[in-house]
Amino acid sequence: MLMKTSGRNLIDALAAAMLFAAAPISVIGIADAHEANSVVMKNFDFSPMSLTVKAGTSVTWQNMDGEPHTVTSVDGLFRSGALDQNDKYTFKFVKSGTYKYLCSIHPRMMAAIIVK
Repeated sequence: MLMKTSGRNLIDALAAAMLFAAAPISVIGIADAHEANSVVMKNFDFSPMSLTVKAGTSVTWQNMDGEPHTVTSVDGLFRSGALDQNDKYTFKFVKSGTYKYLCSIHPRMMAAIIVK
């Protein structure tokens, strides 16, 4: 079905379309989508894969995948339960060191927190 439009309406519609098309598009990547001192689980990876924080800092992980993931330290210091999509887990790092961790469900997912 065709709608009858006046010439002015057509000009307004074209001007709006051109303005919208010329507007800057911002793309937020995984690393930009989360807060400082946080790690996102997306596409079966941790992002960032290495995060450096000061002693006394809490780090929060958020699962953005449709599959459950865990946050499990290699040395047994911390372990989340299975995190479903959008679930979060937070751990406070009090001592300096390098803390390697993985997803116990998908062990190829590995990363580290470096505490200074």
